[in-house]
Amino acid sequence: MTPGAKPTAETQRCKEPRSGQGKPSLSASICGVCVRLLLASVPLWLLCCWLVEAQTSDPAKTISELEKDLAAHIRLLSDWGGLTRYGSENAELGPPAPDVDRVVFLGDEVTEMWGRGNGKFFPGKPYLNRGIAHQTTPQMLVRFRQDVISLKPKVVVIQAGSSDLAGYAGPATEGMISENFMSMTALANAHGIRVVLASVTPVCDCFKNLTERRPPGKIIGLNSWLKSYSAQSGSVFLDYYSALVEGRAMKKALTIDGLLPNEAGYELMAPLAEQAIARALGKR
Repeated sequence: MTPGAKPTAETQRCKEPRSGQGKPSLSASICGVCVRLLLASVPLWLLCCWLVEAQTSDPAKTISELEKDLAAHIRLLSDWGGLTRYGSENAELGPPAPDVDRVVFLGDEVTEMWGRGNGKFFPGKPYLNRGIAHQTTPQMLVRFRQDVISLKPKVVVIQAGSSDLAGYAGPATEGMISENFMSMTALANAHGIRVVLASVTPVCDCFKNLTERRPPGKIIGLNSWLKSYSAQSGSVFLDYYSALVEGRAMKKALTIDGLLPNEAGYELMAPLAEQAIARALGKR
């Protein structure tokens, strides 16, 4: 273009960046902003919790609990379904022998912590623990194929619902929770796996307030649905709740923190689980 000449529309178009060159797409920019906002909001939310709890509890203990919560939220953002938790262990497992009654226990921290103390998790039994702390039913549904179906068990024991009520993966209604139970049951049935549906265990305010996030009435309501659906779907209902409850709260003598059973609590739960598994296998 000669000096002093006015730029034409054609030359202006040549100077404009082409679509997809030099600029990130709008969707990519929005996703990046959303991730940054999530990462920024988690520490802020935890700080607010700390300011409230620090007024009534030991600050050092509160900070430790909040650090654990922060780590859990970071894991949630990076691996929402928890697929990496047992991925390596699953890869090393071969299929069970034809005469072996392999059982998978799928659940949240009530299942995950079973056997972490002096008590063992069904010693000598071909039972696999696939519990993940704070997991909800939609997250378990995501990993159901990897952590249950691919392991070829004869029975799956599904223990879930408490973390849904607590809102660990967002708000959840009984209808939403029940649909996830139905989906997991349908998947198991489609692959010849017998289903045991465990009741939601009770909680108590023995050590800190837990009933605010897990109202006893909602636990009772969900357990009523689980019992009814078990009968309707041909599953076995496993009633942990009745063995652990006093009134509408967890017995203090059976819990370490108001949510998790202690060794005495797990000792009561173990024979109930064994009986339910035997019923599912048609042995009793």
